[in-house]
Amino acid sequence: MPIVVVGNVFVDFKGFPEGTYLPAGRNAGRVEIVHGGVGRNVAEDIANVGLPTRFVSMVDNTAQGAEVLRNLQNRRVDTKYVSVVPDGMGIWLAVMDHTGDVVGSISKRPKMDAMLKLLEEQGDDIFADAVSAVVEIDIDDEVARAACRCAERHGVPVIALVANMSIALQRRELIQKTRCFICNQQEAGIYFADDFSSLSPEEMAPELSRRVQAAELQSMVVTMGSQGAVWADRTGKCGICPAASVSVCDTSGAGDAFCAGVSVGLSCGKSLQEACEIGTRLAAATITVPESVCPCFRPQELGIEPPEMQQLSMFER
Repeated sequence: MPIVVVGNVFVDFKGFPEGTYLPAGRNAGRVEIVHGGVGRNVAEDIANVGLPTRFVSMVDNTAQGAEVLRNLQNRRVDTKYVSVVPDGMGIWLAVMDHTGDVVGSISKRPKMDAMLKLLEEQGDDIFADAVSAVVEIDIDDEVARAACRCAERHGVPVIALVANMSIALQRRELIQKTRCFICNQQEAGIYFADDFSSLSPEEMAPELSRRVQAAELQSMVVTMGSQGAVWADRTGKCGICPAASVSVCDTSGAGDAFCAGVSVGLSCGKSLQEACEIGTRLAAATITVPESVCPCFRPQELGIEPPEMQQLSMFER
């Protein structure tokens, strides 16, 4: 039984300065082109820990699109439901500083008509045997709603990810229905119309718990960069997961890897605390390499067994 990932494919153009980055100056350095996109990254991350992954997305009808498909297939991602269409991929242009952090970016989103058609025509085939679904909740509105409808029809719990919280705010009723909502501290502030930037994890966890219960969310995980992550659920439980200390090569993709790890953990019946620990480990591994995805792990290294995924305690159907 696979984990279904619904999201976009992007091509990432990342610039790295040779020395200290000068925002107002000309910076010599190098430019790398890598396959990216939140959905694509998460799908590959999940496949890299040895779990069956089904990706619902689009790629361009170009050599670059074919290369994206080959790479995913080499990672054993099921790409049967990836449409090949003109303008099927987005573009992310990012500038990194000398520490590997993103200091500026511009993105171009793809047209999503083909993905909507795919979900409307083959949604039942996509979700019928799935254990869970990971959905970019801020993609095209009709696509997000179609994916959530398909998942609900087959009793498949949804884990919601976000890249643009301003868009996700318009879908609060969808987020309420998801099993878990994952975002960062700044995005949580936008969602709850507050400023959490000065809060420590010890302060953020109980605050998140109050907010989750008031908003009637099932559960929520908030990443806090080098301070780790906090989580809370609708029963009032909450917790903190410290970040791992590693040498940083490139921070891009770390958030996606964390989301993949949490999704893996929940899909394998782990608690929110345990799922966040898996997410933290994948994120730490990702920032030590130049790629935007985590290195390969065996499931047993993360304390999980490749699940038959019939009836899992965390996902009551």
